Amino acid sequence: MNGATDADLARARRRSRRPAVLLFLVFVVLPVLEIVVLIQVGQVIGPWWTILLLVLDSIIGAWLIKREGRRAWRLLRERVEAGRLPHRELADGALVVLGGALMLSPGFVTDALGVLLIFPLTRPLFRGLLVAYAGQRVARHAGFPTTAGPGGPGNASRPGPTVVQGEVVDQHVDGVDEGDA
Repeated sequence: MNGATDADLARARRRSRRPAVLLFLVFVVLPVLEIVVLIQVGQVIGPWWTILLLVLDSIIGAWLIKREGRRAWRLLRERVEAGRLPHRELADGALVVLGGALMLSPGFVTDALGVLLIFPLTRPLFRGLLVAYAGQRVARHAGFPTTAGPGGPGNASRPGPTVVQGEVVDQHVDGVDEGDA
Protein backbone atom coordinates (compact mmCIF):
# COMPACT_ATOMS: atom_id res chain seq x y z
CA MET A 1 0.00 0.00 0.00
CA ASN A 2 1.34 3.44 -0.84
CA GLY A 3 0.00 5.09 2.31
CA ALA A 4 -2.85 7.00 0.64
CA THR A 5 -6.00 7.11 2.72
CA ASP A 6 -9.56 7.13 1.43
CA ALA A 7 -9.80 10.83 2.28
CA ASP A 8 -6.68 11.57 0.18
CA LEU A 9 -8.13 9.65 -2.77
CA ALA A 10 -11.48 11.43 -2.49
CA ARG A 11 -9.70 14.80 -2.36
CA ALA A 12 -7.70 13.90 -5.48
CA ARG A 13 -10.90 12.92 -7.35
CA ARG A 14 -12.54 16.24 -6.44
CA ARG A 15 -9.45 18.13 -7.63
CA SER A 16 -9.46 16.25 -10.93
CA ARG A 17 -13.09 17.30 -11.56
CA ARG A 18 -12.49 21.00 -10.92
CA PRO A 19 -11.21 21.85 -14.42
CA ALA A 20 -14.23 20.17 -16.03
CA VAL A 21 -16.65 22.05 -13.78
CA LEU A 22 -14.85 25.34 -14.46
CA LEU A 23 -14.94 24.77 -18.22
CA PHE A 24 -18.65 23.92 -18.02
CA LEU A 25 -19.33 27.15 -16.12
CA VAL A 26 -17.28 29.30 -18.51
CA PHE A 27 -18.47 27.83 -21.80
CA VAL A 28 -22.07 26.83 -21.03
CA VAL A 29 -23.48 28.65 -17.99
CA LEU A 30 -21.85 32.05 -18.59
CA PRO A 31 -23.00 32.44 -22.24
CA VAL A 32 -26.53 31.40 -21.31
CA LEU A 33 -26.51 33.92 -18.45
CA GLU A 34 -25.20 36.63 -20.81
CA ILE A 35 -27.97 35.93 -23.33
CA VAL A 36 -30.65 36.02 -20.62
CA VAL A 37 -29.33 39.35 -19.27
CA LEU A 38 -29.09 40.84 -22.79
CA ILE A 39 -32.68 39.82 -23.54
CA GLN A 40 -33.92 41.22 -20.23
CA VAL A 41 -32.10 44.54 -20.72
CA GLY A 42 -33.31 44.69 -24.33
CA GLN A 43 -36.91 44.22 -23.22
CA VAL A 44 -36.62 46.99 -20.65
CA ILE A 45 -34.76 49.68 -22.61
CA GLY A 46 -35.12 48.48 -26.20
CA PRO A 47 -32.69 46.74 -28.56
CA TRP A 48 -30.98 49.88 -29.94
CA TRP A 49 -30.35 51.31 -26.49
CA THR A 50 -28.98 47.93 -25.41
CA ILE A 51 -26.54 47.90 -28.33
CA LEU A 52 -25.57 51.51 -27.59
CA LEU A 53 -25.02 50.63 -23.94
CA LEU A 54 -22.77 47.70 -24.91
CA VAL A 55 -20.72 49.93 -27.24
CA LEU A 56 -20.44 52.64 -24.58
CA ASP A 57 -19.48 50.01 -22.03
CA SER A 58 -16.71 48.79 -24.35
CA ILE A 59 -15.36 52.31 -24.88
CA ILE A 60 -15.28 53.05 -21.15
CA GLY A 61 -13.75 49.63 -20.49
CA ALA A 62 -11.00 50.20 -23.06
CA TRP A 63 -10.16 53.55 -21.47
CA LEU A 64 -10.09 52.01 -17.99
CA ILE A 65 -7.90 49.09 -19.14
CA LYS A 66 -5.45 51.48 -20.77
CA ARG A 67 -5.26 53.72 -17.71
CA GLU A 68 -4.92 50.95 -15.13
CA GLY A 69 -2.58 48.90 -17.33
CA ARG A 70 -0.20 51.84 -17.63
CA ARG A 71 -0.44 52.48 -13.91
CA ALA A 72 0.28 48.83 -13.07
CA TRP A 73 3.24 48.79 -15.50
CA ARG A 74 4.68 52.01 -14.02
CA LEU A 75 4.39 50.71 -10.46
CA LEU A 76 5.97 47.40 -11.51
CA ARG A 77 8.95 49.16 -13.10
CA GLU A 78 9.41 51.43 -10.06
CA ARG A 79 9.36 48.47 -7.70
CA VAL A 80 11.89 46.49 -9.77
CA GLU A 81 14.18 49.51 -10.16
CA ALA A 82 14.09 49.96 -6.38
CA GLY A 83 15.30 46.35 -6.04
CA ARG A 84 12.16 45.04 -4.32
CA LEU A 85 9.97 42.11 -5.25
CA PRO A 86 6.98 43.29 -7.31
CA HIS A 87 4.52 40.65 -6.08
CA ARG A 88 1.62 43.05 -5.59
CA GLU A 89 2.25 44.78 -8.91
CA LEU A 90 2.44 41.45 -10.76
CA ALA A 91 -0.89 40.41 -9.27
CA ASP A 92 -2.40 43.76 -10.25
CA GLY A 93 -1.08 43.36 -13.79
CA ALA A 94 -2.56 39.86 -14.05
CA LEU A 95 -5.92 41.12 -12.79
CA VAL A 96 -5.94 44.02 -15.28
CA VAL A 97 -5.17 41.60 -18.14
CA LEU A 98 -7.89 39.19 -16.99
CA GLY A 99 -10.35 42.06 -16.57
CA GLY A 100 -9.45 43.28 -20.05
CA ALA A 101 -10.10 39.85 -21.52
CA LEU A 102 -13.51 39.80 -19.84
CA MET A 103 -14.26 43.28 -21.17
CA LEU A 104 -13.55 42.07 -24.73
CA SER A 105 -16.38 39.56 -24.66
CA PRO A 106 -19.76 41.14 -25.32
CA GLY A 107 -22.21 41.06 -22.46
CA PHE A 108 -23.07 42.83 -19.26
CA VAL A 109 -22.10 40.07 -16.81
CA THR A 110 -18.53 39.65 -18.07
CA ASP A 111 -18.16 43.43 -18.41
CA ALA A 112 -19.25 43.91 -14.81
CA LEU A 113 -16.79 41.29 -13.58
CA GLY A 114 -14.05 42.78 -15.78
CA VAL A 115 -14.64 46.26 -14.36
CA LEU A 116 -14.48 44.86 -10.82
CA LEU A 117 -11.10 43.27 -11.62
CA ILE A 118 -9.75 46.46 -13.21
CA PHE A 119 -11.16 49.12 -10.88
CA PRO A 120 -8.56 50.14 -8.25
CA LEU A 121 -11.03 50.15 -5.34
CA THR A 122 -12.19 46.56 -5.84
CA ARG A 123 -8.93 45.06 -7.13
CA PRO A 124 -7.40 44.46 -3.64
CA LEU A 125 -10.21 42.00 -2.83
CA PHE A 126 -9.50 40.00 -5.98
CA ARG A 127 -5.75 40.35 -5.44
CA GLY A 128 -6.16 38.65 -2.06
CA LEU A 129 -8.12 35.82 -3.67
CA LEU A 130 -5.52 35.46 -6.43
CA VAL A 131 -2.61 35.40 -3.97
CA ALA A 132 -4.36 32.83 -1.76
CA TYR A 133 -5.14 30.62 -4.77
CA ALA A 134 -1.62 30.89 -6.19
CA GLY A 135 -0.09 30.21 -2.77
CA GLN A 136 -2.14 27.04 -2.36
CA ARG A 137 -1.19 25.87 -5.85
CA VAL A 138 2.50 26.48 -5.26
CA ALA A 139 2.40 24.79 -1.86
CA ARG A 140 0.55 21.78 -3.28
CA HIS A 141 2.97 21.36 -6.19
CA ALA A 142 6.00 21.82 -3.93
CA GLY A 143 4.71 19.12 -1.59
CA PHE A 144 3.98 21.39 1.37
CA PRO A 145 0.73 20.89 3.28
CA THR A 146 -1.77 23.67 2.56
CA THR A 147 -3.32 23.47 6.02
CA ALA A 148 -1.75 22.55 9.29
CA GLY A 149 -3.64 20.18 11.55
CA PRO A 150 -3.67 20.23 15.33
CA GLY A 151 -0.21 18.66 15.44
CA GLY A 152 1.35 21.16 13.04
CA PRO A 153 2.43 20.53 9.45
CA GLY A 154 2.30 17.08 7.92
CA ASN A 155 -0.21 14.24 8.03
CA ALA A 156 -0.33 10.51 8.81
CA SER A 157 1.51 9.47 5.66
CA ARG A 158 4.01 12.34 5.85
CA PRO A 159 4.77 13.52 9.38
CA GLY A 160 6.05 17.02 10.02
CA PRO A 161 9.71 17.95 10.14
CA THR A 162 12.03 16.75 12.91
CA VAL A 163 13.27 19.62 15.05
CA VAL A 164 16.89 19.42 16.15
CA GLN A 165 18.02 21.68 19.00
CA GLY A 166 21.40 23.33 18.61
CA GLU A 167 23.37 26.53 18.81
CA VAL A 168 25.22 28.61 16.24
CA VAL A 169 29.00 28.74 16.59
CA ASP A 170 30.89 31.56 14.92
CA GLN A 171 33.75 30.04 12.91
CA HIS A 172 35.51 33.34 12.24
CA VAL A 173 38.32 34.18 14.65
CA ASP A 174 40.11 37.49 14.11
CA GLY A 175 38.82 37.70 10.56
CA VAL A 176 40.27 34.29 9.55
CA ASP A 177 38.08 31.25 8.92
CA GLU A 178 39.20 28.29 11.06
CA GLY A 179 39.15 26.03 8.01
CA ASP A 180 41.74 28.29 6.31
CA ALA A 181 44.21 28.37 9.24
